[in-house]
Order: sequence, then structure tokens, then C-alpha cells
Amino acid sequence: MTVDTAPPQWLTALELTLLGAIWGGSFLFMRVAAPSFGALALVEVRIVLGALVLLPFLWRARARFGVERWGRLALIAALNSAFPFTLFAWGAERAPAGVGAIANSLAALWTVLVAFVLYRERIGWLRGLAMGIGFVGVVVLMSDRTRGADVAPAAVAGALASLCYGLSSNFTRHWLADLPPVAAVAATMLCAALMLAPLAWTHWPAAVPPRAAWLSAIALGVLCTGVAYAVFFRLIARIGPTRATTSTYLVPLFGVLWGWLVLGERPSMLMLLAGGLILGGVIVSQREGRRAEVPSRAATSETHLGGET
Repeated sequence: MTVDTAPPQWLTALELTLLGAIWGGSFLFMRVAAPSFGALALVEVRIVLGALVLLPFLWRARARFGVERWGRLALIAALNSAFPFTLFAWGAERAPAGVGAIANSLAALWTVLVAFVLYRERIGWLRGLAMGIGFVGVVVLMSDRTRGADVAPAAVAGALASLCYGLSSNFTRHWLADLPPVAAVAATMLCAALMLAPLAWTHWPAAVPPRAAWLSAIALGVLCTGVAYAVFFRLIARIGPTRATTSTYLVPLFGVLWGWLVLGERPSMLMLLAGGLILGGVIVSQREGRRAEVPSRAATSETHLGGET
């Protein structure tokens, strides 16, 4: 006789919701901290703290990280952390938190498009239509003028950051599939921290950031980056990548919600429309491609959504 020790369904649902809420909160924390730190300094703090949380995983698997791997790890680090985190932080200085959270949802669509362009992976007509609808959502988001002229640049920055995620997820799947995922993330963050250190030093704020900015930066690095990734991969091991990545569907919803509740950034109708178009495109695209997805791809294609992320 065997005893089923699997957690109840309600607990899994709760964990998925909490993960979406944490990653959605990353855009709130960037919105609070970026004006005081600046994009480069904030991202350095975030990556260093996230790397410190995840370094024990890298240490345990250190024998598998030969010298020959670090060139590719450095490229993935730039595309998976350094560039997108900086772009999102730059956008957070200029537009409501919900703008970045909505644009972040494009990562899944970019992943499919990059896989088609670089690796000739098939895109069915329904998936192609869903991607088109999602990208229309970006155009709608860029057209929002109710929050000022800076919304469009922030939306473009978010779309470019998501493109970086699409590239990195494909490279990760093809280059690092044999490595423990959390250890690989820790290695890329370590590389990204070293890359950005000189720029963060030269762009460190002259005035000491206020307490709220420091607390937000710490939460961004420890909670939204280090802890969130550890929880995410724990969920993947327990319930599989397809179900685990459903938490990312909640990121734009929580990103908008936290900005509204905490900062009073009430979303405009165009923001809500854009979010609906992008999220709808992502959901249809993911469901259409589910049968063809390799588990490692599903895990890596959403690894950094909201983490900021």
C-alpha cells in the first residue's frame, strides 16, 4: 500500500498565484526604486542579491561548469539579465508599473518567433495568428497617451527586453539543457553582475537613495529574483513545466494591480486592452504549441518573466 504525499491541488494553486504576485511585484519595486537609483545601479543591486540567493545551487553543481561553457553563459547572461533588467528599470523611471508588466508578457511570443527564425521550428496558423494579436497589443500599448509621452518609449523598452528573453531562452535550451536549471541561472547572474559592475559604479547615485528605494531594491533582488526562481524550479520538478509556467499569466495582472493599489497608477482603457490582447495571444500560442514543446523549452521560455521577471 502506498501513501500519496503529493500536496493538495489548492496548495499548488496558491503557490502558482503567489509566484505570479511576486513577479508582478517586481515592476512595482522597480517603479519605486529606479528614480532614486537609476537603471544601472538598481539592476546591479538586484542581480547581486539574486545571485547570492542562488549561489548555493551553483556551488553544488560547480563540477559541471567547465571553462568552455562560460563564453556562452556570458552571452546568455547579457540577454537574460543585464540587458532586459536594465531596459525594464529604465522604463520604470518613465511610465506606470503596469506598462512594463504588460510588455513583459511578450517574452513567450518572442521565444516562439526566435525559434522559428533561428531553428526553423514550425509555427501553425493558429499560433501565428495568436502571435500577431499579441504584437498588435504592443502597438495599442504604445499608442496610450493618457499617461504622457514617455509611455511609448517605456513600452518599446519592455518589448526589446522581452525579445532578449526570447533569444536567451532559445540559446539556453540548445546550449545548457544538460545543466541543473537553477545552477545555470545562478551562473548567468554571476556573469551579469560582473558585466554591469563598472557601469553601475560610474552611474551610482550621488545622493543616498531613500529607505523605500532600498527596501524595494532588496525585495527586487532577494524575493523577486532569487527566491522566485528557486520556487519556480521547485514547482517545475513537482508539477511539470507546462503547469508551472501558468504562473506567468498572472504577472501582468498583478503588475497592473500592485501599481494601482500601492502607487495609485490607475490603468487606462488602452492599457487594459493591450494587456488583454497580449495575454490572450500568449495563452492561445502556448496551448497550440504544447504538444510540440520539449519540457526543457517550456521551463526556459518563461524562466525570467516578471523577474523582471
